[in-house]
Amino acid sequence: MVRTDVTTIDCATCSDAGEILAECEECGGVGTVPSGSNYYATFVSLLPPILAIILALVTKEVYSSLFLGIVIAGLFANNFHAVAAMDTILGDGLIGAVEGTAGIFIFLVVLGILVALVNKAGGSAAFGAWAEKHIKSRTGAMFATFVLGILIFIDDYFNCLTVGSVMKPVTDSHKISRAKLSYLIDATAAPVCMIAPISSWAAAVSSYAPEGTSGIAMFVQAIPYNFYSLLTFVFIIVLCISKWDFGPMKLHEMNAINKGDLFTSGERIQEEEEVVSGKAKVVDLVLPIVVLIIICVLALIYVGGFFGVDIWGGTECAGDFIASFGNTDATFGLPWGSIIALVLTIAYFMLRRLVSFKEAMECVPKGFIAMVPAILILTFATALKNVNSLMGYATYVEALLANASALKNLLPAVIFIVACVLAFATGTSWGTFGILIPIVTVIFEAGDPLQVIGMSACLAGAVCGDHCSPISDTTIMSSAGARCDHLNHVSTQLPYAITVAVVSFISFVLAGYIHNWYIVFPIGVVLTVGAMFVINKISGKKA
Repeated sequence: MVRTDVTTIDCATCSDAGEILAECEECGGVGTVPSGSNYYATFVSLLPPILAIILALVTKEVYSSLFLGIVIAGLFANNFHAVAAMDTILGDGLIGAVEGTAGIFIFLVVLGILVALVNKAGGSAAFGAWAEKHIKSRTGAMFATFVLGILIFIDDYFNCLTVGSVMKPVTDSHKISRAKLSYLIDATAAPVCMIAPISSWAAAVSSYAPEGTSGIAMFVQAIPYNFYSLLTFVFIIVLCISKWDFGPMKLHEMNAINKGDLFTSGERIQEEEEVVSGKAKVVDLVLPIVVLIIICVLALIYVGGFFGVDIWGGTECAGDFIASFGNTDATFGLPWGSIIALVLTIAYFMLRRLVSFKEAMECVPKGFIAMVPAILILTFATALKNVNSLMGYATYVEALLANASALKNLLPAVIFIVACVLAFATGTSWGTFGILIPIVTVIFEAGDPLQVIGMSACLAGAVCGDHCSPISDTTIMSSAGARCDHLNHVSTQLPYAITVAVVSFISFVLAGYIHNWYIVFPIGVVLTVGAMFVINKISGKKA
């Protein structure tokens, strides 16, 4: 039901509040919506998410900021009637969020279990031993780290936990500084997950899709415009080939090459020996990931109607891969596929005698605990979106921008900056796109190319801010995974991330007018390489 007027009628059970007559834009039917807010479709409807953003910036903590945003939205939506507000916060907000994203919660937990299981079986350690034996040069070691980071795209936690422990012996033997290893880990964690359709990030983003829109299809459409992630990969490739290090990273690399000092400064973290199965092989890391991808894709197109099964009215998509993928429901398909993949992985590891059934079950609570922060952010962000939607913020934003078409072309660049600042201050990209996506999706009309570009700008900015932030969980885990002093990692990574961010901002300005990624992206590539060349020339000899 989409409200098209704000005519109130008397409520039979309450002397104060009324109900709002609403006409459905699809069928013309008239009904009521359970809110008589005096602030419907006014500037006040934007205050809850704005206050949540300000609180997040001030406190640098996203959980309480989102929760207070939910409470404020509930009070405004019910004209400060405490009991009614509590009903809205719990019913439409928190309970509605859990009901609407339960499938995503399952997928996240299963991913966490899979991470713990692969590490327990020794698959990560086996890949590291293989890489140490076959990689013969510094460039090869950096490329191998980059490729492994891309391969492990299903979850950023999985990436950080695995790549560091696997590649550290390899990069150490080729005199690559721990700061450079930390950068390679961090740059292939969140940026990779944000452009991988089969990932915990894709599942979370798709849950914020507007009603009637395929979340996974929206995510896929946004990938080519995620300039920060894509240009970060370009930056890494050029860096590996050219060795154009600059800023503090150059000093770390020079010390590693010339003196064998992998740390340069800061705490020199002691190595810890991990006890894993000595029978594990490289396939024990690769196979579970491949199985997860294949089965999740099959599950998604199954739900979308590819096999002619009547799920969500998808029989008209039978035999059409693209149509079924666009028609699918990720909140059903991803958990369905991931559970099957997990069962097969447990059976495979038990047959290989890499883990016992008891050890496999011990990975269940470990996986759940690892995903609790992500689940909390997703719950609160969805609840804020649900409660705030009762105040008609979408209607207000649409009306506000109706006469601002000249500025709309610059909005993707503005959205990118806002997302960068918020993610940097809070240290969480999930909290950032949880707050911003519901706003971005109503700024532009459905079918407008700028909606996809604006969505990409939001996601790219969230990743960029997360990548730069010293309080980001992935930044912290990247330091820990590489056994690198955290401040060294932050200080050496920041100039690289800012360089890519500036080029990404320019790319979003261009995309706002050109609307073609295959024109804008090559321009971004040229600007990235050019910026690296100029900075290297200014900073002197390459490392």
